[in-house]
Amino acid sequence: MPVVAQSADPAALTRQVTLLSVAMALVLVVIKAIVWTASGSVALLASMADSGLDLVASGTTYFAVRYAATPPDAEHRFGHGKAEAFASLSQAGLVFASSALIAQEAVQHLIHPQAVSNEGWAIGVMMVSIVLTAGLLMAQTALLRRTASVAVSADRTHYAADLASNVIALIGIAAVALFGFSRLDAVAGLGVAAILLWGAVSVFREASNQLMDRELPQSERDQIIGLMLQDGRIGDVHQLRTRAAGPVIHMQMHAALDPELTLEAAHQVVVAAENRVLAAFPTADIIIHPDPRGRAEPHGGAFAELDDG
Repeated sequence: MPVVAQSADPAALTRQVTLLSVAMALVLVVIKAIVWTASGSVALLASMADSGLDLVASGTTYFAVRYAATPPDAEHRFGHGKAEAFASLSQAGLVFASSALIAQEAVQHLIHPQAVSNEGWAIGVMMVSIVLTAGLLMAQTALLRRTASVAVSADRTHYAADLASNVIALIGIAAVALFGFSRLDAVAGLGVAAILLWGAVSVFREASNQLMDRELPQSERDQIIGLMLQDGRIGDVHQLRTRAAGPVIHMQMHAALDPELTLEAAHQVVVAAENRVLAAFPTADIIIHPDPRGRAEPHGGAFAELDDG
């Protein structure tokens, strides 16, 4: 498995991992196509079709993460991060289609079983696929510890389902080779289809959360508030709103300060608080509105006095 060069820049590392994903998918499509033509295994056909969709999905992710990382412009003041969520939705659609086609083919082979030939080659290519996929998952997992990329997360979910489906396909092909029961190959194909369907649902849910501006998990919201309150001059934090857009996290909040502070002192308190949050969330876009503690008017607007709970 190729080793991804270490980089201090999460964006550069993301580009490397997505390129690795494209390269791996291309290699798997080629070797699975060659061996499938020789074996006729429906489980291998299912795995090859899935790898073909992996190639399309990984290519989409490759370009999406690059576009999402481009700086804000006059028409997109909040950046382009949600391009990753759209790429994830396309992945989910491709996986849904893949699972449906594989299930259809497997059912046909259950009704009209066909012999599998050259099982040894088929088993070999599935083992290669398992090793390569496991290596890619390790690289993606390491990346996601450093950056919250929904597109890479969706790609990892997809490849995690692939790893499980490859194991099932390997079991099905090996069972045919050992016991000569060709329907086991079709049953393995159905197992692959079921795993892909579950993976598609997970990808769709994660992408939808970003497109619908779902709040960050409560643990991360608590972390943000805790970092803000490390300075005793900040009385409380309220009206905290967060949302993720690809690699960027947008957050805004109101902080209650001593009303006797000068404007310059209040500014210094807010800047220091912002830097503490940025240290924990380096890709965040943060807006902090200072309120005079005990003297602030009720907040107006569409989300006036929204319950922080």
